[in-house]
Amino acid sequence: MQFENFFITEEKCLEYLAGEKWRSGFICRKCGHNNYCKGKSPFSRRCTKCKTEESAKAHTIFHKCKFPLTEAFKIAYLVCRNRDISSFQLSEELNLRRMTCWKFKKKIAECIDKRGDIDILKKEFLKSNILG
Repeated sequence: MQFENFFITEEKCLEYLAGEKWRSGFICRKCGHNNYCKGKSPFSRRCTKCKTEESAKAHTIFHKCKFPLTEAFKIAYLVCRNRDISSFQLSEELNLRRMTCWKFKKKIAECIDKRGDIDILKKEFLKSNILG
């Protein structure tokens, strides 16, 4: 319940994502410069040297997500809590197409497998006491 209250808007999700993505500081992927200014889209950053803009979603599992970020965060959270949750359950709970849920769940599972014991959403929320 607290998860849904915290990530109720796209803006809240982007704010959290930007905070996690650039927790150690911004480094431009194009030129390596570390100074930035605010980009055109919410929570994006623009390199002050080469002017390349990077969104908070770029180079994350949420990049090119074609459904609301709030729903993507819910799927990520639910999969991190219970890796065996079915696409059918996700589809029913979030009112999204089953194939959409299956593909995004697969993307999350691949990320978890690639990084090992990753439980980033669950772990970070528990650590910051968002989930109680």
